[in-house]
Amino acid sequence: MTTFLIACLAFASQVEERPAVLVTIGAAGTDEYGAQFAEWAERWRDAALRGDSEVTIIGGSSETNAGPEEGPPTDHERLQAAIRDLPPTGRSPVWIVLIGHGTFDGREAKFNLRGPDLGVDDLNAWLTRLHRPIVVVNCSSASGPFLKGLSKQNRVVVTAARSGDEQNFARFGDYISAAIADPSADLDKDDQVSLLEAFLTASKRVEEFYRTEARLATEHALLDDNGDGLGTPADWFRGVRATKRAKDGADLDGARARQIHLVPSARESNLSPEAQRRRDELELELEDLRSQKERLDEAEYYDRLQTILVELSRLYQQATPEGEAEPRPSGSD
Repeated sequence: MTTFLIACLAFASQVEERPAVLVTIGAAGTDEYGAQFAEWAERWRDAALRGDSEVTIIGGSSETNAGPEEGPPTDHERLQAAIRDLPPTGRSPVWIVLIGHGTFDGREAKFNLRGPDLGVDDLNAWLTRLHRPIVVVNCSSASGPFLKGLSKQNRVVVTAARSGDEQNFARFGDYISAAIADPSADLDKDDQVSLLEAFLTASKRVEEFYRTEARLATEHALLDDNGDGLGTPADWFRGVRATKRAKDGADLDGARARQIHLVPSARESNLSPEAQRRRDELELELEDLRSQKERLDEAEYYDRLQTILVELSRLYQQATPEGEAEPRPSGSD
């Protein structure tokens, strides 16, 4: 009996460690937009399943949304319930992907749903119970205020717009849904596409669209992963590292998003949860060390650099099949 209970607990722990992907399709408005949003959602579903994530799709069907007293629950209620049912702790991230249109009335930004719309405060309140990594990708227009409203440590927030005033239809959702599992978006050549790489690739493709069409760009995506609520645009990066500096000296984003992958490589999957945790810590230490290079004595800098790289190399050796080259640690270039 004891052995059976231990096995059940071990199985439950494994289930809880699977990433969860909640994709919400908003009110389309037209059949044309509805078809596009459904296609984008299907890409997220395919990528999530390839990465062994649990996937939930909300919205996008022909069901009515009158409310519990008159019919099925609204999409607002479905999303709230889906978040409420998630295990509150764990190492694996929760992905919240919002596909659709957004609005901004000068005070509050909302994501348009069938039925009641989703506000920043609603989503932030629902996420408060979760003590695990959280990724929010809001692909809608006017989504900029979601970045500041949701920004927090252990969260990565991506918005298609940099402010609530960018209210034209956003194409960013198309490009990031295509990039999240696209090998050509693997900028650092480690056999997997990070959230940062998908963000950079999608932003570049948005820019190319407007340039090719000779149109003024009406959307500028941002990424925040350091909890300061400011966000960093894609054109501040060279490769996968931010190279520009904020005028006020604020920290730039990207280091944490570079560690998150919806479809991990075989090598990544071979790392134990403990090894992944330690690897992530070391890579963030490495990124922080790089930012201090100009202020440190040269000997001290390289001594600390060697210490970090040696431990990283040992971790990667554990997960690298014989005959394959070890990956280059994030932040070592």
